[in-house]
Amino acid sequence: MDFRITGLSPEPFLPFFALSDAELAARGMRRHVVDQHPGFPDRIEMVEAALGETVLLLNHVCQPAMTPYRACHAIFVREGATQAYDAVNQVPESMRLRLLSLRAYCADGMMLDAEVVEGTAIEAVIARLFGNADVSYIHVHNAKRGCYAGRIDRVGLSLA
Repeated sequence: MDFRITGLSPEPFLPFFALSDAELAARGMRRHVVDQHPGFPDRIEMVEAALGETVLLLNHVCQPAMTPYRACHAIFVREGATQAYDAVNQVPESMRLRLLSLRAYCADGMMLDAEVVEGTAIEAVIARLFGNADVSYIHVHNAKRGCYAGRIDRVGLSLA
C-alpha cells in the first residue's frame, strides 16, 4: 500500500515568526530555544529542531471536520522552516523516534479506527488501516503528549 506523508504548509505560520514574545503570548503561543535533541519536532519540515534553534509552540486545528472528532492540539513549528515535508513511502525520522497514535478517518471526518504503534513499525499499521476502503486519511499524533505529528494519505488521492 503506497502512502504519502505531509507536513503543514509554512504560510499560515510565517507572520508569527516576526512577533515579540509578548505578542505571541497574547495569542496563546510561546517561543522556545531548543535545549534538547530530540525533543522539538517541527511540523512543517518534519525534522527535529537543532540545539539553539527557535521554535514556536502553538495550538493548531488538525481536524477541522464538523464532527465529534473535530480536534486541535499543540504543535512546534521551527522558525525558518519553509518547505512542507511531502514524501511517498518514507517516514520522517521525527515520527520514527516516538510512540504514535494513528487515527483513521473517512472522507467526512468521522474516525473509523485507531491504533498506537512505535514509530519504527508504522508501515504495517498504515497498511492495516488503509486496508479498510472507507478510510480516506490518517492523522498521526504523538501518543504520549497528543501533539499532532502529520497526515497520511493514500497515493493518488487529493490532499484535502
